[in-house]
Parts: sequence; C-alpha cells; structure tokens
Amino acid sequence: MATLLDFVGNTPLIELQHINPNPAVKLYGKMEGHNPGGSVKDRPAYSMIKGAIDRGDLKPGIKLIEATSGNTGIALAMIARLYNVDIELVLPQNSTRERILTMQAFGAKVILMETMESARDYAEEQASKGGYFLLNQFANPDNYLAHYRTTGPEIWENTQSKITHFVSAMGTTGTIMGTSRYLKEQNPSIQIIGCQPLEGSQIPGIRKWPQEYLPKIFEPSRVDRIIEMSQDDATQMTRRLAREEGVFAGMSSGGSVFAALEVIKELKEGVVVCIICDRGDRYLSSDLFGS
Repeated sequence: MATLLDFVGNTPLIELQHINPNPAVKLYGKMEGHNPGGSVKDRPAYSMIKGAIDRGDLKPGIKLIEATSGNTGIALAMIARLYNVDIELVLPQNSTRERILTMQAFGAKVILMETMESARDYAEEQASKGGYFLLNQFANPDNYLAHYRTTGPEIWENTQSKITHFVSAMGTTGTIMGTSRYLKEQNPSIQIIGCQPLEGSQIPGIRKWPQEYLPKIFEPSRVDRIIEMSQDDATQMTRRLAREEGVFAGMSSGGSVFAALEVIKELKEGVVVCIICDRGDRYLSSDLFGS
C-alpha cells in the first residue's frame, strides 16, 4: 500500500504550446504543483527530514525549526507530521495568508518576522539555545541532493535525453544546484539558466541574497547564465500562463517561464525545460491575479 511520501516527485512534464513563439524550439514545464504538498519543495523537505532522522541528527523530543518564505514550510509541516515531529516555522511577515494557514493546518507553529533575513537569524538563534534542530535548507546538502536524485533524472528521462536548456528560479538554489549537477553529468553541453530579480523587485521564491546570506550550497560554476527580471515581468507571465496555457502557478513560475522565453528568442532549435514551482491558489489573497 502506498503512502503519501511515495507521491513526492515523478511530476508531469507538459509542453507549453501557446506561449512559445518559436515553433523550432520545444518548451516544457515541470509541474511541481502536483507534489502532495503542492510545490517543488516537497522534494528537499522529505530529503532533509529523512536524512536528519536516518543519521540520528534529529533525536526524539527535539523540535524542528526552519526559516522559510512559504513553500518549504508547507512541505516541512506536512512531512514532519508524518514523522510525528513538532516543527516551528519562521516566515517573513509578507507571506500570504494561504501559506500561513496551510502550515498551521498541519500543526506547525508559525512565527512572523520582518524580513526573510531576520527570519533566518531568529531560527539560527533559537537552534543555538538547544531543544531545536535547524534543518538549514540554505546549507544542507540534502536540499540539492533531492534534485540530483529525482528532478534531474526525471527531466532527462522525460525528454528522452534531448534537453538542451534547463531554467529554474533561484531561492535556496537547491533545485538548480542538484538538477544542474545531474544533467551536466549526462551531457555537459546542457545550458543551465537561473532567474534572479532586478534590484528593487520582490518575487516570492526568487531571491538575490546579500553576500552574508548567500546559500552555502550555491556553486556559481554550476549555472551558465543568470537572467534578471522585474516583478512586473514575472507577474504578467504568471497571468499569461493561466490564461493561455491553463497553468495556474505562482510568481516564481512566471519568472522561470519569462527567462525561458528570453532564451528561446536566441535559439534556432532546442528543448527547453523550466520549473513550474507551485500552484496559484497560494496567492489568491495577493494581487498576483488582479487585473
């Protein structure tokens, strides 16, 4: 009999047929909203919690704590409950109501801080006092290894080894690090493209970190190119995804597709895969889908 965790990964890869202006290039979206927790973060959440338990790092009676902008928190809350582990999640105060309520529905305690950076500082401070175990997705190899073991192989198989370009949002950088590592081992000529916001733009799930907060798992050499975009670029593409492709996703997915289309403009042929990170119902209380 299958359990919920058996359905983490193996998400659909669909062709985006209407939004792609170049018929000589195939554009595919990896539909991570089909994970049981509704986002790509189910993969590293499962990997990090299981890894901590298997190694004996997470001992009975110890509470998990983690700073998150949203999707990782939902995934951690869901999976921690399956392992009967208490968890405290620290979020920036601009997190959408849907995300907070979802975490609380799984039994997590939610703490709101002013920014994501202050949330990370708070989680580290609490963990240093004892009684907590900090997963630290920004420095935890189990984050990117989840994608090395699952996301990369799935994309390679789904495209029959024909992928030429991989595009992903960059937050913790786990998705792009692990997938790049795997795909480059199969074919070093595959181009890896990361997404970052322009100065002053806020795009949930896509970050440009100050140097002191740069994820320790990030290796710049594993990314061939970074495309920057405005908040409006990501917003408008997210709306287009829903209206033209029937793909209801969050703003980081719009950013990923925006970058993919920038790449496609330059290609005569190719197979481009981008990550559709989550589902749009997490953003209905925001103005993402406003007119």
